[in-house]
Amino acid sequence: MKRNVDLNEISDGRLYSSGDMVKADCHDCAGCSDCCRGMGSSVILDPMDIWRLHRGMRRDFQALLEAGNIELNIVDGMVLLNLKMDSVRDACPFLDGQGRCSVHPWRPGLCRLFPLGRYYEKNGFKYFIQIHECRKQDRGKIKIKKWLGIPNLKAYENYIMEWHSFLDQCENALDTLSEENVRILTLYVLRRFYETAYMAAEEKGFYEEFAARLGEVREKFGF
Repeated sequence: MKRNVDLNEISDGRLYSSGDMVKADCHDCAGCSDCCRGMGSSVILDPMDIWRLHRGMRRDFQALLEAGNIELNIVDGMVLLNLKMDSVRDACPFLDGQGRCSVHPWRPGLCRLFPLGRYYEKNGFKYFIQIHECRKQDRGKIKIKKWLGIPNLKAYENYIMEWHSFLDQCENALDTLSEENVRILTLYVLRRFYETAYMAAEEKGFYEEFAARLGEVREKFGF
């Protein structure tokens, strides 16, 4: 989801790499869970998020949808998924009664990232601190790669950039396609990248499957 805002208005004005130390650590703020409430449809899920939840919870795309854990929404013209807030608590469906994340080992990428954001550039992206999004002001310093907790971070960052670039290609193509072809493209992307389960048991295998699907879809639609 793109945000057309001045970076200086939402951050400390600095861009960071994964090896940098930032004030993001809120581990000593037990049971806060403010960032798991009232998020609306803003926690957009990428294909790896669904793969992680499937692997950890033994729930595939359809089961997550039927359980009300996720929902479909239009994001920059494409049909994508997001976490669906519990309508009674206005909270993440995976937030337990003690204010803890019940899927923490498999939590989505945006949850891992918070309170950081990504600033995309031509050949990659940098991280920035969202200064207005977390109420805890005295967060501890932590290295970004440790905060994210992703084993092969370089491979993950490459995947995120590939996915971002692909969605950009899709968005640009939408302006040139007929209404029927827009429907075909959006539904095909949804089915190939989300609905069709990945067979990989490890991250390396997921990246390989994703790359194969990406090449297939790009060829099919002439990207």
